[in-house]
Amino acid sequence: MLLAVLVTVGVMVVPPPLSAAGTEAAPAGWVAPLSTRGRYIVDAAGNRFKLRAANWHGASGTWNGSGDVNDPNSHHAGEIAYQTPLGLDRVSIDTVVAGLAELGLNSVRLPFSNAMIHDTAKVPDLPANPDLRGLTPLQVYDRVVTRLTARGFAVILNNHTTTSRWCCGLDGNERWNTAQSEQQWQDDWLFMVRRYAANKRVVGADLYNEVRRNVFDDPNWGWGNGTDWQRASQRVADRIQTEANPDLLLIVEGINWTGLPVDGLPHGRPTLEPARTLSHTLVDSGKLVYAAHFYGYTGPNHSGATGTGETHDPRYRDLSPQELRDVLHRQAFFVSAETGKHYTAPLWISEFGEGRHTTDAASRAWFENFVGHLAENDTDFAYWPAVGFHDGGGGNGWALLSWDTAGRRVDVLDGSDWRGPAWRRLVNSPSRTGQIPVAERWSMLNLDYADFPASRKVRSMSDWNPGARKGVCPDGQRLTGLAHTGNRGLCTGTLDAPSGYSVVRDETHVDTDWASGYTKVQCPPDHAAVGYSVTGAAFSALLCGKSATPLGRTGRTVWFDRGDNRPSGSPGGDFASGHYKGQCAPGEYVAGVAYTGRVGSNRTPDALLCRA
Repeated sequence: MLLAVLVTVGVMVVPPPLSAAGTEAAPAGWVAPLSTRGRYIVDAAGNRFKLRAANWHGASGTWNGSGDVNDPNSHHAGEIAYQTPLGLDRVSIDTVVAGLAELGLNSVRLPFSNAMIHDTAKVPDLPANPDLRGLTPLQVYDRVVTRLTARGFAVILNNHTTTSRWCCGLDGNERWNTAQSEQQWQDDWLFMVRRYAANKRVVGADLYNEVRRNVFDDPNWGWGNGTDWQRASQRVADRIQTEANPDLLLIVEGINWTGLPVDGLPHGRPTLEPARTLSHTLVDSGKLVYAAHFYGYTGPNHSGATGTGETHDPRYRDLSPQELRDVLHRQAFFVSAETGKHYTAPLWISEFGEGRHTTDAASRAWFENFVGHLAENDTDFAYWPAVGFHDGGGGNGWALLSWDTAGRRVDVLDGSDWRGPAWRRLVNSPSRTGQIPVAERWSMLNLDYADFPASRKVRSMSDWNPGARKGVCPDGQRLTGLAHTGNRGLCTGTLDAPSGYSVVRDETHVDTDWASGYTKVQCPPDHAAVGYSVTGAAFSALLCGKSATPLGRTGRTVWFDRGDNRPSGSPGGDFASGHYKGQCAPGEYVAGVAYTGRVGSNRTPDALLCRA
């Protein structure tokens, strides 16, 4: 959604050219469900599926928050949607879907509000869609999902707003739990995911839009409290995977704004930067996608306001091409550009855009540069918005497709829109296609505040170390690194899940003195460490998984009590920023952990036994 003023707070190929307007087109064949391999999204056959998407908004709300909700003048740009995807009073669902296909798209981000889910009132008659008469907004949303997916589109459900109001000021939509409880937010997600579980072309859950400051509180990433977006998104993703639908992509957008937009006070747009040191680890690996939004009139430290709430920070459109590239990489593009890290994931720019009536040279240059950056980096995208209104060619002008009250269309490719050439370059840009190899997965365990059981098998077991905080690698991965504090761990591997587990708290299985003078906790033979626990700061126990094949018995001691001791190149990335870390080399497994009870040591991990 357009960010409104925040005043208070393998093979490179060229796809076929775009179809000419008015001809039939459909997304190319693909097999659901979708998943991820490294920086790419793939279909069920392992072939690249690049999200070429647009946002068909309206079910998330268009009302500005004041005035008569039934008066179009009280809605953003005069575009009233009745809590349904915009434009259905002017043209049929199938007309919009055909238009999206003609523009070269294969997927749609479909925003909704929590209020829309629960609204039982019937929508007004929508003359262009008489078959929708008497339906609730949610039932209309159902019909749109059905028509899109029947045409071959992938649909991403997007929890855009809580209240059905136009985003993004102080509107009750600042956070997932601003105008409702976190429990209600989670329950609504499970309801929506289950509602479309049988439709495998519903491929993703975009968990919340543009998380930002409200009057009193900033969102954060990793503090463990009620405004911690990393924690909240991790929790709802866990529930979706374990209770509702493990097939879905789980899409986490970065933090959109913190601080008060006042010169001299700290403020800015963290976006995905915090993921570099604290990423998400899902129970089912290969389902995480990170997302970010960029508009030319906002900036890395600019809210987008004009007048009240405006600061003297540069907007993205004020940056030189090189400055823009550098900022984009720092804020978001690093997650897909830097492979082999715990934060490596596909990046989806799920909102960007500019208006067809824009005459400002800086804004036009920004759009051209940004589209070029998307194409150059082969980045998944979703334009905002897909659908809009026009009156004799006038109106808001941001949409790719616009209709007037008589159903006459203008669009980005009609020859009169300056954005058209850039749009063609973007959709026809060379992209990697075909089979994507399975990539090594790196997963982070975080015991800063609570248990972190990323294993389905272990979740079904009884508590293996009561009273301690426990972290367990996803099934098929093994522990490969620990922080000296004990709170953070690193997992890797693509092995079979263990055939059994053993909890080790003492030196029962120690077969050689690999850390003289230290207490050693060691796995039994043919077991690799897949989890660990801490009590306070003290190491407590190892969870060892039995391997289906024999494991090596020779090894080495990796000390990290006085500095980092990690393989060259730091594979997996910095999983415990600011703390000493020990990590086994590729091809090794953690067979033991050593610590000391000396005064001042706090019994934190000091050494690993790494075996081949």
